[in-house]
Amino acid sequence: MAALQMNGALRFDAATFGFGAGIFFLGYALFEVPSNVILARIGARRWIARIAITWGLLACAMAWVRTPTQFYILRFLLGVAEAGFFPGVIYYLSRWIPTAYRARAHAAFMIAIPSSQIVGGPLGGVLLGLEGVGHLSGWQWLFLIEGLPSVLLGVMALKYLTDCPDDAHWLPTDERRWLLHRLEREQQQNAVTGVSLLRTFGNPLVWVLTIPYFAFYTVNMGYALWAPTLVRDALKASNTTTGLVIGGIYALAILVYFLAGRLSDRRDERCAVAALGLALACAGCIGAALIAPSPLRVAAFSMIAMLSPLFLGSFWCLPTRFLKGPSAAAAIGLVSAIGSSGGFFGPSIIGSLKQTTGSDVGAFLGLAALAMLGTFVCLGLRVVPSLKPQSRPLGAVPTASTT
Repeated sequence: MAALQMNGALRFDAATFGFGAGIFFLGYALFEVPSNVILARIGARRWIARIAITWGLLACAMAWVRTPTQFYILRFLLGVAEAGFFPGVIYYLSRWIPTAYRARAHAAFMIAIPSSQIVGGPLGGVLLGLEGVGHLSGWQWLFLIEGLPSVLLGVMALKYLTDCPDDAHWLPTDERRWLLHRLEREQQQNAVTGVSLLRTFGNPLVWVLTIPYFAFYTVNMGYALWAPTLVRDALKASNTTTGLVIGGIYALAILVYFLAGRLSDRRDERCAVAALGLALACAGCIGAALIAPSPLRVAAFSMIAMLSPLFLGSFWCLPTRFLKGPSAAAAIGLVSAIGSSGGFFGPSIIGSLKQTTGSDVGAFLGLAALAMLGTFVCLGLRVVPSLKPQSRPLGAVPTASTT
């Protein structure tokens, strides 16, 4: 959203913006594994709080960017600060949520993504209207106001977040005992193993998982970071209208998150649901490449926006099916690190091709091919014994009568 004003004010061309948007993910990828290992060792409470606070402060600092070099440096540091947050939360949830309910738990966490777009899109359009207030541009107000909540919530996490069920003194003793027993029984039944970090990084299955995640990240971020300008150009709309349209697309995504999470848990279909998300994104990319700027092209963009709700919740149930403890944290970090590097290539490819050819057709066709590759890999993972759908879920959530 800031790019709608910032690029013109700072004279950033499409290639500069695309590279700056993407370089975030290089810092993110480089520090993903060590960040997740640290989280596993010192606890989620302190580390997630640290991530949120430093990320929020750096986001606010973006308001004072003036040159491409400053833009690149701050974007890279933002990636370093955020590294480990998403995979850290996935690992954290695996310590609390039984397998049969994990995709829904992931979905409940991940609806923050489209929710932030529903709020952030229209809010961003309003904040851009503060041009000149306090001698600041609208895009500067956007960074300042939207960066501060992360700092405040990081402080709250430090005070209220509980690292593991053992420490959950707010949970009744019988429920805490049930949960610990359930999680331990699942690890035994699923033959989950804890191994050294070196053996974790040598596990072929961990590396195979990086392929669909790389495809997801490249396609998703290639679209997401360019969505405001793509939608605005397709509709020839104002900044405020663009924000409202993007908010509407992500409102639909929230519903899909819930439906995909329930479907994945009920049938234990992790790979197939993730593959469905990539296949839909593939179709959306093809539509975006072939359809001229119009509301119909925005409909194709909407198909790409459904990738996250279908893919993420199911995909992140897979690593903890065959690993546990610090090895699971390291594997999640490795998959996320390699996959999230795709966040550099997606925006950069679109920006470079728009700059050199004046069109994004080739970029979207390339993204479609990558999404298709990820689809086939996800479907192939269904034959792996440890990742096959189970015949039935393991038990039920306790109620007042059962506990």
